[in-house]
Amino acid sequence: MILTDVLGSRVLNSEGDLLGRVADARFVLDQPPGQLLAGARLQGLIVSPHSAGSFMGYERNDVTRPWPIAQILKWWHRGSFLVLWEDIEIMGPETVRLREGFTAYHPGLQGAGPGQAPQR
Repeated sequence: MILTDVLGSRVLNSEGDLLGRVADARFVLDQPPGQLLAGARLQGLIVSPHSAGSFMGYERNDVTRPWPIAQILKWWHRGSFLVLWEDIEIMGPETVRLREGFTAYHPGLQGAGPGQAPQR
């Protein structure tokens, strides 16, 4: 599956309730080095209840951003959360269904280290 097929897809909980749309994907570089970089692994998906648009890289909490952009993105992505790969039950081109009892993590990044643990 190509990532662009998943972006914007509806995200449902195990009961079929709409939680939002896939706004972005979170990858970690913790695989053995390839030709130029370490291999990327999908850590999870960012789900936004209000917008399927990207965070444009501003999900990193330690990035300085212009005040107007920060305020717009904060409002645009209010209620967004990260759901880990192991909490995804089914992923298709139009719908992602989460497993029962999934954990919603904070979508922000603290730094850019490999294997960064998600925040609850």
